[in-house]
Amino acid sequence: MSESSTSSTSSTNLFTRIAIGLQTLTLFFQATTAGLLLSTSYGETLHSVGARVMYGATMLYVLAAVLAWKPGGGPARPVLYSTGFLVLASAQVILGIAHQPAAHVPLGVLMFGLSVLDLGRSVAPMARSAGRPTGSWTATRARS
Repeated sequence: MSESSTSSTSSTNLFTRIAIGLQTLTLFFQATTAGLLLSTSYGETLHSVGARVMYGATMLYVLAAVLAWKPGGGPARPVLYSTGFLVLASAQVILGIAHQPAAHVPLGVLMFGLSVLDLGRSVAPMARSAGRPTGSWTATRARS
């Protein structure tokens, strides 16, 4: 692999990691503003703005995954994950507009958990290449 293709692959992987991190951060912000929605007068405004930013972050993740896959030669799995998140985000928006908290809240929790797992999956190869031990907590403790 040439140096220019290696650098473009690493930059698209970095873009994908940043997009996943931004998506996870916006989902956490949404959870925070959901609590404010119940307790303050400005919570609804923050949650509404956060929903738009979260949806944009999810679309950015789809774009980053497609750019890493098609022109960058990366795996197709992140495209599937990001598309799944976009579908879930669309369902979240529909449920939020319809004022269906019985489905909206658990779906938001599921999305945050899946986003954290996806972020961990994308960062794990970086941790391995940096020489950090991976594996179970017991195995890590046994090595130290």
